Amino acid sequence: MSDTNSHPKHPASIEDLAPAEPGDGALDGAAMEKDVVDDQGHMRHWMAPVLVALIGAFMSILDSSIVNVAVPTIMNVFNAGPSDVQWVSTIYLLAMGVVVPLSGWLGDRFGFKKLYMVSLAAFVLGSLFCGISWDLNSLILFRVMQAIGGGMIMPTMMAMIFRIVPRQKIGSAMGVFGIALMVGPAIGPTLGGYLVEYVNWRWIFTINLPIGVVGILLAWFVLPDFQSKHPGKLDLGGALSSAVMLFSLLLALSKGEDWGWTDERIVILFAVSFFSLVLFLVIELTSKNPLLELRVFKYRSFLMSNLLVVVTTVGMYAGIFYLPLFLQNIRGLGAMQTGLLLMPGALASGLMMPITGKLYDKIGPRPLVIFGVLMLAFLTYQFHNLNLQTATATIIVWVTLRGMVMAFANMPAQTAALVDVPTELIGRASSISNIIRSVAGSFGLAVLTSILTMRQAFHGARLSWTLVPGNPTVDAAVSRISAILGGGPRGHGMALAYLKGLITQSSFISGIDDVFIAAAVFTLIAFLPALFMRQGSGPAGGKPAPMAE
Repeated sequence: MSDTNSHPKHPASIEDLAPAEPGDGALDGAAMEKDVVDDQGHMRHWMAPVLVALIGAFMSILDSSIVNVAVPTIMNVFNAGPSDVQWVSTIYLLAMGVVVPLSGWLGDRFGFKKLYMVSLAAFVLGSLFCGISWDLNSLILFRVMQAIGGGMIMPTMMAMIFRIVPRQKIGSAMGVFGIALMVGPAIGPTLGGYLVEYVNWRWIFTINLPIGVVGILLAWFVLPDFQSKHPGKLDLGGALSSAVMLFSLLLALSKGEDWGWTDERIVILFAVSFFSLVLFLVIELTSKNPLLELRVFKYRSFLMSNLLVVVTTVGMYAGIFYLPLFLQNIRGLGAMQTGLLLMPGALASGLMMPITGKLYDKIGPRPLVIFGVLMLAFLTYQFHNLNLQTATATIIVWVTLRGMVMAFANMPAQTAALVDVPTELIGRASSISNIIRSVAGSFGLAVLTSILTMRQAFHGARLSWTLVPGNPTVDAAVSRISAILGGGPRGHGMALAYLKGLITQSSFISGIDDVFIAAAVFTLIAFLPALFMRQGSGPAGGKPAPMAE
């Protein structure tokens, strides 16, 4: 039974309006005026539904970054250590990874509009409980509830967009979606810093309540009803094996640097993840009704676009995490000041997203992605020149230009990933893309953090060997600093400590510079899958993809 049967006053479902084809379960579309949809079953006036669906996506993305700036405050409030408080962010990531694979099946079973509204309600309810949490354990528990809703919002929204929007306009629609994808992580630290510093840390959660309630009401009245299908029994084996695989992998990647990559716990987690992956592949490729339809990788655009997203995500995370680290730890800026400095890049990216979407509809993804990848690698490399003397205006220029090219490197690839996929598989394919993006983000952060640690140690050792008695330069510096500090043994000891501090600071800066070099080289790898992306504004050179195979 379709959702429209339970809400007769709402518009007919998108599937109801599509031409009936063998096996797609479409119903008679006579209930809707003909000019509301095109001959492919998509809405002609799609902007309002897309904007409404964007509310949940923006909230979910924003919440993944806004919490980080409140970690020191939460430590003080609940009298907890850094490793314990880190679970507030880690558990959100883990829970999202576990529920994302279920979103495609649930959307087919209950209808994507219902799933979107329920997911947004779960996210809002989790935010409410997080805002009134009484200790660290309760906060971590309620973050799980919040992540269950937030994890299903993104793939559900993507599936709705590809059902609502005509394929020849999908670039413009994804350009609107890209605003949330790119601007959310950049605005998060700024907004979070303001709320923590001037209001109350609990408002980073409770601010979701009014926005979420409005989003649910708008979804009820604006989003079209999507026909629920009968996707068959839930693939329980696939669900359990994917949950174990993703939970183990994401936990190992997020805790590897803290626990040590050779720590027994990390090794066990990787082993469990690997064997769970093997089991998952066997189950999915032999099941008549798989949880995740892995056969979507036979579509070249889907395969190449996801490979490209994996690589560019690493380059994107270099700017999101390590530039703020430099600004706060070396420049001494606060979280809000750092967010304001990075804001021009977020705004530039947001402004370019609709433009990139229009260009996608006209010339296709390949030239946009090639240009974006090359420029992103070049601008990421420019950040290896960061030091204490780097002018703030220079950093703002680099950040702004980098934000602009991110719109070219990322959005067209994510759009092209789904344009060749048949409409009835969009929900499953979107789940796979979201899983890949989450794992790529965790993997990229883990790899770049390891590079930072190793290179910082290397530069520290290289500089420290010169700090020995008898080195004329060192002796002269110690004498001058000691004289300023009052001389004598105490002044001499303080001078040596000061020089060691400079070495630590310098090695940290050099380590971050090396991270940007590595990220730039890694980004260049994306040039290869970009060359193999399909040309044209739509599947097969611009022709709309069929509704069903």
